[in-house]
Amino acid sequence: MVDPTGTPAGSAKPGWTFLTNHGHVLVCIAADPGIRGREIAARVGITERAAQAIVSDLVAEGYVQRTRVGRRNHYEINPDRPLRHPVEQPHSIGELLRLVAALKPGDVPHVSPVEPVEPVEPVEPVGPGSVGPVAR
Repeated sequence: MVDPTGTPAGSAKPGWTFLTNHGHVLVCIAADPGIRGREIAARVGITERAAQAIVSDLVAEGYVQRTRVGRRNHYEINPDRPLRHPVEQPHSIGELLRLVAALKPGDVPHVSPVEPVEPVEPVEPVGPGSVGPVAR
């Protein structure tokens, strides 16, 4: 059985995850563009106020566009925006969502296709004190 957050019932919430709450909120919006703030909060495991603040951050930075439809919001993701950390900036939000949210190009009309990125070759360390290449 799964609880409203998508976590199997009885399992503990992990101490840390690979995505931030901003990433989790973006995945929720990609899966359901009409999702309510209360539902985002429940799925991510944060307060409604925190969910609203994160959505506002995403809107302010151009990652998400919010449109009022009657009494509800509808969200559209800008898949071409780059990830924010310098290490990930060559990659886009659309790429992340296709990996994490199990979306394929064309699955969700508000996430457009992005060309695949060629893998980066590992850089050999040079100079004294280097510990050697990273094991794969």
